[in-house]
Amino acid sequence: MDNGFYNDKEYFLDLYLNKYRILLQYMKLKIDTKEKFKVITPEVKDLTAILSDQFQILLTNHLNDPIPNIILNLKDVEYISREVGQMLQDVQQSFYNKNHSFVICCLQNAAEKQLDEWEILEYLNITPTESEAWDIIQMEEIERELLDGENDFE
Repeated sequence: MDNGFYNDKEYFLDLYLNKYRILLQYMKLKIDTKEKFKVITPEVKDLTAILSDQFQILLTNHLNDPIPNIILNLKDVEYISREVGQMLQDVQQSFYNKNHSFVICCLQNAAEKQLDEWEILEYLNITPTESEAWDIIQMEEIERELLDGENDFE
């Protein structure tokens, strides 16, 4: 039976699948797994609103991993949309609510300026280099271990 409804449904499904293919095409990532954390490096110049939802899903899926701490290396990113900036703030809060670390490093000057103008920068845990991000995660891990140790004595 061919009524307009089925054609419209197929049309919107095709649009959705095409949008998803585009997201996958543009969202090239490098993921490097270490003992206590993962380094995720988007290999794109622009983190735009269209990538925000998929990127958020990708990041928050790591909350349930055996290695949930994340360093987001933005060395190649020159532009961050406001939506992505707000999403990064939300993702970071989700990580800290679950007692996991989320650190951004190697933020380019243009992207840093954008986040600062939108008053998002001050809420993000950002380091200039990846090695400093490693140090932050290791310090936060030690802090969590010490706090867990204090609770054992109560």
